[in-house]
Amino acid sequence: MLTGGADPESPRGVSFRQGLRELGYVEGQNIAIEWRLSGGSAERFPDLAAELVRLQVDIIVAGGAPAARAADQATGRIPLVLAGGDAMGAGLITNLARPGGNITGLATNAVELSGKWLALLKEAVPALARVAVLSHPDTPITAVLKELQVAAPTLGVQLQSLSVRGPGELEGAFAAMSREHAEALVVLPGAVFDVHRARIIELAARSRLPTMWEGRDAVAEGGLMAYGTDNASLWRRAATYVDKILKGAPPGTLPVERPMTLKLVINLTTAKVLGLTIPPTLLFQADEVIQ
Repeated sequence: MLTGGADPESPRGVSFRQGLRELGYVEGQNIAIEWRLSGGSAERFPDLAAELVRLQVDIIVAGGAPAARAADQATGRIPLVLAGGDAMGAGLITNLARPGGNITGLATNAVELSGKWLALLKEAVPALARVAVLSHPDTPITAVLKELQVAAPTLGVQLQSLSVRGPGELEGAFAAMSREHAEALVVLPGAVFDVHRARIIELAARSRLPTMWEGRDAVAEGGLMAYGTDNASLWRRAATYVDKILKGAPPGTLPVERPMTLKLVINLTTAKVLGLTIPPTLLFQADEVIQ
């Protein structure tokens, strides 16, 4: 397991291990899992990937595109299972149906979600005019930002793009949002934001910024909204790829799946703290409302 911060006891880690158990794999009996976490630092992925290769693991499960890229560069032999991330955008594969080589798994596509993120924020805050976008330079987000820039004018919104490499730059990013009078924040997917999610939520609350995320975990911890893949179920599904490969299936012949179900989660407690009244039409769209 090569990931930014999803340890064995995290919702994603628990779901992955549960998926393995359902397929008959019991840790310590017929399977061993080596976890390597970067702590949100993409710079650590190459060394961690090299370490897994030296251990001669049978499969590497990579959480996100930066982890997958490092694993792909470290080995062209060990099967690589994606557990999320934009595999096409990162150039890891060119064909979902037949990825070829040693790569398969489950891929997400933030480009397809980005316009919806803005639209949902605008629905929650009708007077919204300025939105900050937080990204990490090592995550393939060029196409995502372009899609946001296309969607923004039609919604009457101006964007402020901010790139943050590590936690030490978060305070400065929020200060920049304040200077530019940002009224909401879109947090793009990235390992550093998963690991330091609580800090971002704290800073957003201090700045009274409604936040939009891709994953539910951030909303459960105090973010306002999330729209995207259920990451826990995605990681659980990744276990089926591990099973197929261990039973002899060449990874390059297994189609890369794209999650078909997207979920909208809204935290009403956070909305109340921010002084927002979420329109009933938006609440009706929600798959989950956290009180």
